[in-house]
Amino acid sequence: MTLRLRPALAPLFATFAGVACLAAAAWSPNASAHIVFEQKQAAAGSYFKGVLLVGHGCNGSATRAITVTIPDGVQGAHPQPKAGWQVEVRREKLAKPYASHGKTVEEDVRTLRWFGGTLADAHFDEFRMLMKLPEQGGKLYFPVLQECENGKSEWTQVPAAGQNPRELKSPAPALDVIAPEGTQGGHAGHVH
Repeated sequence: MTLRLRPALAPLFATFAGVACLAAAAWSPNASAHIVFEQKQAAAGSYFKGVLLVGHGCNGSATRAITVTIPDGVQGAHPQPKAGWQVEVRREKLAKPYASHGKTVEEDVRTLRWFGGTLADAHFDEFRMLMKLPEQGGKLYFPVLQECENGKSEWTQVPAAGQNPRELKSPAPALDVIAPEGTQGGHAGHVH
């Protein structure tokens, strides 16, 4: 069967087909093949619920574990449990202890790991954590190791000064920490 268009509709159809092709390309796994934060900005000094979006596996293979490295300056990170997954929290001694609720904190969380579940390559999921952000503004990077049934992906690249992050093949998830204007930081919210 041959489809015939009225001459007046042909340009409209061609435009629609072009937009549909662009949309499909934008949603292909290769075009959006990064692990990213759902919310890309947060207030300095706030308690932030970070939601990492994992949109695919490793070259067609299902995800079996996600390990997130917590950057220096972030305090008290802890994961939200996920049904069907186990959680591992690793702490390290701090080079520079800090005070929290009248106590000196000498070691803090440096990695969060979800494992033992299965996330099919064709599906997406969220991995959530709560943390206190530094009082000063700036960009924070959270390197992620994605382990799959076959292979792994290391989302650990940090752009050099002046480099466009889009040039990176495997960028670490980034968060812009925004300090209120005219201050070195702020405190927005409090969680125990």
